[in-house]
Amino acid sequence: MQTHISKMIYCIRDHKVMTDFYLAELYGVETKALNQAVKRNKDRFPEDFMFVCNIKDIDDLRSRFVTANHLTSWNYKRRTTPMVFTESGIAMLSTVLNSERAIQVNISIVRTFIKLRSFLAMENSTIERVDRLEKITQKTFKIVFEKMDRLEETIAPKIPAQIKTQRTLAFYSQTKKL
Repeated sequence: MQTHISKMIYCIRDHKVMTDFYLAELYGVETKALNQAVKRNKDRFPEDFMFVCNIKDIDDLRSRFVTANHLTSWNYKRRTTPMVFTESGIAMLSTVLNSERAIQVNISIVRTFIKLRSFLAMENSTIERVDRLEKITQKTFKIVFEKMDRLEETIAPKIPAQIKTQRTLAFYSQTKKL
C-alpha cells in the first residue's frame, strides 16, 4: 500500500502534499464528504496543513496526470478546486474522519512520508560524499600534474636542443605521409 500511496504524493508550492480526491479514495469516502468535514473544522487546518489549489497549482497537477484539455477553469470532473493536504494536515484528518479505516490509512500515509524523507536524506548524503570525493580527486590530480611538470623541467634540459628538433621534424613528416 505504501508504494501505491507514494505515487499519490506531489510537490506543490515546495510542500509534499496529497490531493483531497486521493485521500477520499483511500479513506473510502466521497471527495465532497471529506471536503465538507474539513470545512466544518476549518480551525484545525491552517495554511501549512491544507490549502486550496490556485490555477497554477492545478496546471502543475494536470501536467502530472497527462491530461490533454487546456485549463481555463478547473474542469477535471469537479466544480471546485481541489484541496491539498501536507503531512500535518493528513495527520489532522484522522481527528475529523473518526473511523478505524481513517486511522489505518493515516498510519500508512505517515509511514510513506517518513520513507520519502529518509530517501531524501540519503540522497543528500550521497551528493555530499560525491562532492567530497571530487574535491579530493581534484587535489590529487593537481599534485600529480605539478610533479609531472617538475619532472619534465628536470629532464628537458638534459636532452640536447638539436635532438629535440630532429625528433619533432621526424614526427611531423611521418604524420603528413599518413
